[in-house]
Amino acid sequence: MTEEMKHIPAVALRGMTILPAMIVHFDISREMSIKAVEQAMLSDQKLFVVTQKDPEVSEPVLDDLYRIGTIVEIKQVIKMPKNILRVLAEGIQRAELVDISDNPEYLDADILTFVEEDTMDQNTKEALLRSMKETFERYCSVNGKVSKELISQIMELNDLEKATAQIAMNIPLYYEQKQKVLEAVELKERCELLCSIMENEIQILQIKIEIQEKVKERIDKNQREYIMREQMKLIREELKEDNVNEADQFEEELKKLKASKEVKEKIQKEIQRYRNIGMNSGESSVIRGYIETLLEMPWDKASKDSKDIERAREILEADHYGLEKVKERILEFLSVRILTKKGDSPILCLVGPPGTGKTSIARSIAKALDKKYVRISLGGVRDEAEIRGHRRTYIGAMPGRIANGIRTAGVKNPLMLLDEIDKLSSDYKGDTASAMLEVLDGEQNVKFRDHYIEIPLDLSEVLFIATANDVQSIPRPLLDRMELIEVTSYTENEKFHIAKEHLWIKQVEKNGLNPEKISITDDALRKVISGYTREAGVRGLERKLGEICRKAARETLEKKKKSVKITEENLEKYLGKVRFTIQTLNDQDEIGIVRGLAWTSVGGDTLQIEVNTMPGRGEFKLTGQLGDVMKESAQAGISYIRSVSSQYHISDEYFRKHDIHIHIPEGAVPKDGPSAGVTMVTAMISAITKIPVRADVAMTGEITLRGRVLPIGGLKEKLLAARNAGMKIVFVPSKNKLDVEEISTEITKGLDIRYAETMEDILQVALTGKIPEKKSGKKKKKVEDE
Repeated sequence: MTEEMKHIPAVALRGMTILPAMIVHFDISREMSIKAVEQAMLSDQKLFVVTQKDPEVSEPVLDDLYRIGTIVEIKQVIKMPKNILRVLAEGIQRAELVDISDNPEYLDADILTFVEEDTMDQNTKEALLRSMKETFERYCSVNGKVSKELISQIMELNDLEKATAQIAMNIPLYYEQKQKVLEAVELKERCELLCSIMENEIQILQIKIEIQEKVKERIDKNQREYIMREQMKLIREELKEDNVNEADQFEEELKKLKASKEVKEKIQKEIQRYRNIGMNSGESSVIRGYIETLLEMPWDKASKDSKDIERAREILEADHYGLEKVKERILEFLSVRILTKKGDSPILCLVGPPGTGKTSIARSIAKALDKKYVRISLGGVRDEAEIRGHRRTYIGAMPGRIANGIRTAGVKNPLMLLDEIDKLSSDYKGDTASAMLEVLDGEQNVKFRDHYIEIPLDLSEVLFIATANDVQSIPRPLLDRMELIEVTSYTENEKFHIAKEHLWIKQVEKNGLNPEKISITDDALRKVISGYTREAGVRGLERKLGEICRKAARETLEKKKKSVKITEENLEKYLGKVRFTIQTLNDQDEIGIVRGLAWTSVGGDTLQIEVNTMPGRGEFKLTGQLGDVMKESAQAGISYIRSVSSQYHISDEYFRKHDIHIHIPEGAVPKDGPSAGVTMVTAMISAITKIPVRADVAMTGEITLRGRVLPIGGLKEKLLAARNAGMKIVFVPSKNKLDVEEISTEITKGLDIRYAETMEDILQVALTGKIPEKKSGKKKKKVEDE
């Protein structure tokens, strides 16, 4: 390789590389470049062009330029607008930039030219030429933009150097790639570099083609679906079907729905089915209803609970008088929720007589916690599908009451009131109580499966509150899953406060009156409670207050009265004669008549039991609509009396020659339960021995064959009834002592409560005559036939 040093004007090119044998146009606008071209034109029209490393540099120095450039011969110079020169030049040969002289007008370069010596043998040249042509041919077949004339022209070339130069000039390369080709001074190196560039371009082009084919396929598919959808739309419009519009609407709602990926996928499948089904198909309306139900469910939508425990307490106190246990439990739940951020929602069951505020307390709890309130009435529900939902295979299928309640609430964490859960019934359609087990089990209700919805529902954040009148009616497995809170009967004092602070104000507003137009005295209110209602709760009391308000409203309009005052004296004018009188204690002690205590669905009551003995054949009669349990208590009682007859000087012949008749007045009212056992035994012993029973004594308790007194329930209501009846002494089973201690002094005040372990504890006080001592060796007179 021979070298020669030259001094020549130079131009720095931006983003462009010129190769030898290449004829090309390039524009110049920099003053130094224009001066260099002018200088070249004044001499031999030779110019050295070299590429800038960074096209953004406006005044390049030696370090800003590549070392290898090209000597070109200027063929033509054209002046363009805006002081631009367009130069047509032909590449002559490679040259190396050695230095740039200090010339302020233009770049004056010192370059080193070299001429390549041919050192390759013929076979190597031929091999390189064939490899070059094959690679170029493959490149052209993949590229598809190279003209056939150029391909045939290059393929006919037999000179390796010319073929290399033609390929380098005619394939699209970045200026950096051309610069690498330019810097490959040796022919063999240049050929290998060019083949490598083309191989790389072939791979890139193949990848590009694959991507384009995939994109085209996808676009074609989308275009095809679009066209088909438009055709279907037109067809459906002609047939007056609007499934597509509804399906699109469902799609929009699905995008806005807050739900998990699985739920959205399920809904998406159903929407697609709906698209593909005809409007006239019977299944169309079924699928549409199902999709609408799924879209309306609050899958991941929850309300934010209140964290103000003081506000919750104030709301509960303002809305309800009493009910301390319920309020305490709710405030405990709220405290745990605040501290743990997420407490497990309890399943509370409020048990008590009707009208004691069980349903309304649930509404107040929802208000105190800022929860959505949903009430589900379970009274008389006997179909399991009412709880779990109907399967979609049935015509008219719909979600169960639980799922429907969640949908109505619009959030997944409402307060759900299960009203009258003890009134659930079962028939051939399934056991509804068993269906409720999954709902109320904290371990299972995380994935409660409604037969209609089919997608598991999370009920773990729902605050369930159930109400019941009688715990005995609730199946044991269901009862085990709930936390029982007893809502007992109201005392007269509690009823008075509830009526004065809540019910009266409510009825006054409800009947279009105001406190200025109507008022009621405290004595009148107490008379309404005692004389016109007999109940455990306050529902009947509210009706009576409403009756007073209605008649007062009529009176203000007809008689033009400005105000009406209800007093104890004029109360009969609005409510009529007094309906109820308290069955107070008897005036004198009587034989065979004993006052017992009973629990009823509307509270406590006193039960007067009468026993008569008469000559007969030893028959034992029971009247007054007694239930089986009560009859068995009477049988146990007479067996006990016969076993201890010697203690009371009753002859063995007495029970064979006398009939005993037990009757409980108000014979039209059914009565049952074991708690009248001690009362019946006391009455029978009094009737047989002719010893009177104290009129101021009341009693309750279950009797055994050996005379033991067993505990009973409903003690608060029973003691309240005894107090209202004016009883002084009340006997209760000794094992009920803890229950008595929990009862407020407002109820027990004035009562002498005594605890009985055996029947002897009661008989020693209840019977006014002297009870004989246990039989000794000395013979005593026995009760003979009358």
